[in-house]
Amino acid sequence: MEIRKSFGSFNNYIWGFSNEKTIQNKLLSISDLPATSELSDRLSQDLRKRGFKFCGSTICYAFMQAVGIVNDHVVSCYKYRDLSVS
Repeated sequence: MEIRKSFGSFNNYIWGFSNEKTIQNKLLSISDLPATSELSDRLSQDLRKRGFKFCGSTICYAFMQAVGIVNDHVVSCYKYRDLSVS
């Protein structure tokens, strides 16, 4: 509720970490897929400061993938092209 009060919504808070833009990674193979990033580290640290539990960097990275903040489809995947922002 504090995040909603400060940012208007949890959505605004989360997307603020990427300046409201999808991060387009250019992975050539699944083996290039990271488990964390600088951004997920920052998100995790900020959530913990706000009292959240069980929000490590790996969980935050997976969340960012799930909600579309990070496009980690390999470049040869048709979904990569579908989700790429020009």
